[in-house]
Amino acid sequence: MKSSPIKLKQKLSPKASAAKKRRDIAAAKTPIRKAKKAQNQRIGQRSDSDLHHTKSGAVKRVSIKNNRGNYGRGTKNE
Repeated sequence: MKSSPIKLKQKLSPKASAAKKRRDIAAAKTPIRKAKKAQNQRIGQRSDSDLHHTKSGAVKRVSIKNNRGNYGRGTKNE
């Protein structure tokens, strides 16, 4: 089996990796992120869609195709 052309893991030094881990955990534990995670758990995830939180606080279901494809604009130029 050939390896995937997409490399998921960043190549960081141990020091940079530890710093990134601290930043990521701190971001995940902010009150806003905790509230969004709890709301997602209450609503429930489905295999055919992703949940988006709008600025007004509402939650919108978006198809995976639209979400991953940048709504038809593609992801090449992101």
